[in-house]
Amino acid sequence: MLYPRIIPCLLVHNRGLVKTVKFRDPKYVGDPINAVKIFNEKEVDELIVVDIDASSKNHEPDYKMIENLAVECRMPFCYGGGIKNVEQALHIFSLGVEKIAISSLAIENPLIVTEIARHVGNQSVVVVLDVRKKAPGGKYEIWTYNGTKNTGINPVEFAVEMEKRGAGEIVLNSIDHDGVMKGYDLNIIGKVRDAVNIPMTVLGGAGSIEDICKVITQHGIIGAAAGSLFVFKGKYRAVLISYPNKIEKEALIKNCFLRPEPSLTHKKLF
Repeated sequence: MLYPRIIPCLLVHNRGLVKTVKFRDPKYVGDPINAVKIFNEKEVDELIVVDIDASSKNHEPDYKMIENLAVECRMPFCYGGGIKNVEQALHIFSLGVEKIAISSLAIENPLIVTEIARHVGNQSVVVVLDVRKKAPGGKYEIWTYNGTKNTGINPVEFAVEMEKRGAGEIVLNSIDHDGVMKGYDLNIIGKVRDAVNIPMTVLGGAGSIEDICKVITQHGIIGAAAGSLFVFKGKYRAVLISYPNKIEKEALIKNCFLRPEPSLTHKKLF
Protein backbone atom coordinates (compact mmCIF):
# COMPACT_ATOMS: atom_id res chain seq x y z
CA MET A 1 0.00 0.00 0.00
CA LEU A 2 1.17 3.51 -0.77
CA TYR A 3 1.43 5.92 2.15
CA PRO A 4 1.58 9.70 2.37
CA ARG A 5 5.10 11.09 2.71
CA ILE A 6 5.93 13.41 5.62
CA ILE A 7 8.82 15.57 4.48
CA PRO A 8 11.05 18.11 6.25
CA CYS A 9 12.00 21.06 4.04
CA LEU A 10 15.24 22.86 4.85
CA LEU A 11 16.12 26.32 3.55
CA VAL A 12 19.77 27.29 3.11
CA HIS A 13 20.90 30.93 3.24
CA ASN A 14 24.58 31.92 3.41
CA ARG A 15 25.32 28.19 3.86
CA GLY A 16 23.32 28.12 7.07
CA LEU A 17 19.96 26.56 7.81
CA VAL A 18 17.25 29.24 8.11
CA LYS A 19 13.50 29.58 8.45
CA THR A 20 11.40 32.35 6.95
CA VAL A 21 7.96 33.81 7.51
CA LYS A 22 6.11 34.60 4.27
CA PHE A 23 9.48 34.31 2.49
CA ARG A 24 10.95 37.15 4.57
CA ASP A 25 13.30 37.62 7.53
CA PRO A 26 15.35 34.41 7.42
CA LYS A 27 16.17 33.26 10.95
CA TYR A 28 19.31 31.17 11.44
CA VAL A 29 18.47 27.84 13.04
CA GLY A 30 21.62 25.76 12.60
CA ASP A 31 23.95 23.82 10.35
CA PRO A 32 22.38 21.88 7.45
CA ILE A 33 24.68 18.88 7.85
CA ASN A 34 23.82 18.52 11.54
CA ALA A 35 20.13 18.71 10.67
CA VAL A 36 20.52 15.97 8.07
CA LYS A 37 22.29 13.75 10.60
CA ILE A 38 19.40 14.17 13.04
CA PHE A 39 16.82 13.46 10.35
CA ASN A 40 18.77 10.34 9.40
CA GLU A 41 18.35 9.05 12.95
CA LYS A 42 14.66 9.86 12.84
CA GLU A 43 14.24 7.92 9.56
CA VAL A 44 12.35 10.61 7.70
CA ASP A 45 10.53 9.70 4.49
CA GLU A 46 12.31 12.21 2.28
CA LEU A 47 14.21 15.48 2.55
CA ILE A 48 13.89 18.68 0.52
CA VAL A 49 16.74 21.21 0.64
CA VAL A 50 16.38 24.58 -1.12
CA ASP A 51 19.20 27.12 -1.46
CA ILE A 52 17.20 30.36 -1.38
CA ASP A 53 20.22 32.46 -2.38
CA ALA A 54 21.19 30.63 -5.55
CA SER A 55 18.36 31.62 -7.90
CA SER A 56 17.56 35.03 -6.41
CA LYS A 57 21.24 36.10 -6.59
CA ASN A 58 21.91 34.27 -9.86
CA HIS A 59 24.52 32.02 -8.27
CA GLU A 60 25.67 28.64 -9.49
CA PRO A 61 24.43 25.82 -7.27
CA ASP A 62 26.85 25.17 -4.41
CA TYR A 63 27.99 21.77 -5.64
CA LYS A 64 30.26 21.10 -2.67
CA MET A 65 27.44 21.72 -0.22
CA ILE A 66 25.10 19.55 -2.28
CA GLU A 67 27.65 16.74 -2.39
CA ASN A 68 28.23 16.93 1.38
CA LEU A 69 24.49 16.76 2.02
CA ALA A 70 23.99 13.89 -0.45
CA VAL A 71 26.80 11.87 1.12
CA GLU A 72 25.25 12.32 4.55
CA CYS A 73 21.62 11.68 3.53
CA ARG A 74 20.22 8.20 4.13
CA MET A 75 16.81 9.14 2.74
CA PRO A 76 15.63 10.29 -0.70
CA PHE A 77 17.06 13.78 -1.24
CA CYS A 78 15.50 16.52 -3.36
CA TYR A 79 17.57 19.66 -4.04
CA GLY A 80 16.44 23.01 -5.45
CA GLY A 81 18.13 26.35 -6.08
CA GLY A 82 20.14 27.98 -8.85
CA ILE A 83 19.60 25.35 -11.55
CA LYS A 84 19.66 27.06 -14.94
CA ASN A 85 20.31 24.32 -17.50
CA VAL A 86 20.40 20.58 -18.17
CA GLU A 87 24.14 20.33 -17.58
CA GLN A 88 23.84 21.71 -14.04
CA ALA A 89 20.94 19.39 -13.32
CA LEU A 90 22.88 16.33 -14.51
CA HIS A 91 25.90 17.35 -12.45
CA ILE A 92 23.73 17.59 -9.34
CA PHE A 93 22.31 14.12 -10.00
CA SER A 94 25.87 12.81 -10.32
CA LEU A 95 26.51 13.98 -6.75
CA GLY A 96 23.92 11.57 -5.38
CA VAL A 97 20.74 13.62 -5.42
CA GLU A 98 17.56 11.67 -6.29
CA LYS A 99 15.36 14.61 -7.35
CA ILE A 100 15.87 18.17 -8.45
CA ALA A 101 13.35 20.94 -7.81
CA ILE A 102 13.02 23.82 -10.28
CA SER A 103 10.81 26.88 -10.11
CA SER A 104 11.74 30.03 -12.05
CA LEU A 105 13.59 27.90 -14.61
CA ALA A 106 10.41 25.97 -15.44
CA ILE A 107 8.51 29.21 -15.97
CA GLU A 108 11.20 30.90 -18.05
CA ASN A 109 11.92 27.80 -20.13
CA PRO A 110 9.18 25.14 -19.85
CA LEU A 111 10.94 22.94 -22.41
CA ILE A 112 13.74 22.36 -19.88
CA VAL A 113 11.40 20.11 -17.89
CA THR A 114 11.07 17.77 -20.86
CA GLU A 115 14.80 17.85 -21.53
CA ILE A 116 15.81 16.98 -17.97
CA ALA A 117 13.12 14.29 -17.70
CA ARG A 118 14.43 12.70 -20.90
CA HIS A 119 17.85 12.28 -19.30
CA VAL A 120 16.91 11.17 -15.78
CA GLY A 121 13.27 10.11 -15.86
CA ASN A 122 10.08 11.98 -14.99
CA GLN A 123 10.11 10.80 -11.38
CA SER A 124 13.26 12.84 -10.68
CA VAL A 125 11.95 16.18 -11.94
CA VAL A 126 10.01 18.28 -9.43
CA VAL A 127 8.40 21.61 -10.30
CA VAL A 128 7.86 24.00 -7.38
CA LEU A 129 5.00 26.48 -7.55
CA ASP A 130 5.35 29.29 -5.00
CA VAL A 131 1.86 30.79 -4.90
CA ARG A 132 0.30 33.84 -3.34
CA LYS A 133 -3.28 35.06 -3.29
CA LYS A 134 -3.55 38.44 -4.99
CA ALA A 135 -6.03 39.75 -2.40
CA PRO A 136 -8.61 38.31 0.00
CA GLY A 137 -11.03 36.51 -2.27
CA GLY A 138 -8.75 37.12 -5.24
CA LYS A 139 -6.97 34.74 -7.58
CA TYR A 140 -3.82 32.77 -6.93
CA GLU A 141 -0.66 33.55 -8.89
CA ILE A 142 2.82 32.06 -9.09
CA TRP A 143 5.70 34.16 -7.75
CA THR A 144 9.40 33.52 -8.34
CA TYR A 145 12.78 34.58 -6.95
CA ASN A 146 11.85 34.14 -3.30
CA GLY A 147 8.47 35.73 -3.77
CA THR A 148 9.78 38.98 -5.27
CA LYS A 149 8.52 38.59 -8.85
CA ASN A 150 4.88 38.11 -9.72
CA THR A 151 4.54 36.09 -12.91
CA GLY A 152 0.76 36.47 -13.05
CA ILE A 153 0.56 32.77 -13.98
CA ASN A 154 -2.36 30.65 -12.81
CA PRO A 155 -0.88 27.80 -10.71
CA VAL A 156 -3.57 25.28 -11.65
CA GLU A 157 -3.09 25.80 -15.38
CA PHE A 158 0.68 25.77 -15.04
CA ALA A 159 0.67 22.57 -12.99
CA VAL A 160 -1.28 20.88 -15.80
CA GLU A 161 1.23 22.15 -18.35
CA MET A 162 4.17 20.90 -16.27
CA GLU A 163 2.64 17.44 -16.09
CA LYS A 164 2.30 17.43 -19.88
CA ARG A 165 5.91 18.60 -20.21
CA GLY A 166 7.15 15.63 -18.17
CA ALA A 167 7.35 16.74 -14.55
CA GLY A 168 7.03 13.81 -12.18
CA GLU A 169 5.88 15.80 -9.16
CA ILE A 170 4.44 19.18 -8.21
CA VAL A 171 5.40 20.94 -4.99
CA LEU A 172 2.81 23.56 -4.11
CA ASN A 173 4.15 26.13 -1.65
CA SER A 174 1.97 28.86 -0.13
CA ILE A 175 3.87 32.11 0.40
CA ASP A 176 1.03 33.53 2.51
CA HIS A 177 1.18 30.54 4.86
CA ASP A 178 4.97 30.14 4.96
CA GLY A 179 6.22 30.02 8.56
CA VAL A 180 2.88 31.11 9.99
CA MET A 181 2.17 27.61 11.37
CA LYS A 182 -1.63 27.92 11.21
CA GLY A 183 -2.37 25.24 8.65
CA TYR A 184 -2.02 24.62 4.93
CA ASP A 185 -3.99 26.52 2.29
CA LEU A 186 -6.45 23.72 1.61
CA ASN A 187 -8.31 25.71 -1.02
CA ILE A 188 -5.50 25.98 -3.58
CA ILE A 189 -4.28 22.49 -2.67
CA GLY A 190 -7.65 21.09 -3.68
CA LYS A 191 -7.68 22.98 -6.98
CA VAL A 192 -4.24 21.77 -8.05
CA ARG A 193 -4.78 18.27 -6.67
CA ASP A 194 -7.91 17.81 -8.79
CA ALA A 195 -6.15 19.09 -11.92
CA VAL A 196 -3.07 16.85 -12.05
CA ASN A 197 -2.45 13.12 -12.10
CA ILE A 198 1.13 13.08 -10.80
CA PRO A 199 2.35 13.00 -7.20
CA MET A 200 1.99 16.26 -5.32
CA THR A 201 3.66 17.66 -2.21
CA VAL A 202 2.28 20.59 -0.26
CA LEU A 203 4.27 23.09 1.76
CA GLY A 204 3.60 26.21 3.78
CA GLY A 205 1.68 26.54 7.01
CA ALA A 206 1.96 23.27 8.94
CA GLY A 207 2.06 24.07 12.65
CA SER A 208 1.03 20.74 14.11
CA ILE A 209 0.63 17.07 13.31
CA GLU A 210 -3.09 17.83 13.17
CA ASP A 211 -2.48 20.12 10.17
CA ILE A 212 -0.74 17.26 8.37
CA CYS A 213 -3.57 14.91 9.25
CA LYS A 214 -6.11 17.38 7.91
CA VAL A 215 -4.48 17.66 4.50
CA ILE A 216 -4.07 13.88 4.23
CA THR A 217 -7.67 13.32 5.30
CA GLN A 218 -8.95 15.67 2.61
CA HIS A 219 -6.55 14.79 -0.20
CA GLY A 220 -5.41 11.22 0.35
CA ILE A 221 -1.96 10.04 -0.73
CA ILE A 222 -0.04 13.30 -0.76
CA GLY A 223 3.34 14.57 0.35
CA ALA A 224 3.02 16.79 3.42
CA ALA A 225 6.13 18.94 3.77
CA ALA A 226 6.97 21.36 6.57
CA GLY A 227 9.81 23.50 7.78
CA SER A 228 8.94 25.29 11.02
CA LEU A 229 7.05 22.31 12.42
CA PHE A 230 10.20 20.18 12.37
CA VAL A 231 12.72 22.79 13.58
CA PHE A 232 10.81 24.83 16.17
CA LYS A 233 9.15 23.92 19.45
CA GLY A 234 6.69 25.89 21.59
CA LYS A 235 5.26 29.37 21.33
CA TYR A 236 8.71 30.95 21.64
CA ARG A 237 9.93 28.96 18.62
CA ALA A 238 12.93 27.43 20.33
CA VAL A 239 15.07 25.50 17.85
CA LEU A 240 14.56 21.77 18.29
CA ILE A 241 14.62 19.36 15.37
CA SER A 242 11.83 16.81 15.61
CA TYR A 243 9.91 14.28 13.51
CA PRO A 244 7.30 11.63 14.34
CA ASN A 245 8.80 8.25 15.16
CA LYS A 246 7.67 5.14 13.28
CA ILE A 247 4.86 4.30 15.70
CA GLU A 248 3.62 7.91 15.83
CA LYS A 249 3.69 8.18 12.04
CA GLU A 250 1.78 4.94 11.52
CA ALA A 251 -0.83 6.04 14.07
CA LEU A 252 -1.09 9.44 12.39
CA ILE A 253 -1.69 7.98 8.94
CA LYS A 254 -4.14 5.39 10.25
CA ASN A 255 -6.07 8.11 12.06
CA CYS A 256 -6.18 10.27 8.93
CA PHE A 257 -7.70 7.54 6.79
CA LEU A 258 -10.24 6.53 9.42
CA ARG A 259 -11.72 10.02 9.60
CA PRO A 260 -14.90 11.01 7.78
CA GLU A 261 -14.20 12.96 4.60
CA PRO A 262 -17.15 15.26 3.85
CA SER A 263 -15.26 17.34 1.30
CA LEU A 264 -13.34 14.55 -0.44
CA THR A 265 -14.89 12.98 -3.49
CA HIS A 266 -12.02 10.70 -4.41
CA LYS A 267 -8.50 9.71 -3.46
CA LYS A 268 -5.70 9.50 -5.95
CA LEU A 269 -3.46 6.55 -5.27
CA PHE A 270 -0.04 8.21 -5.39
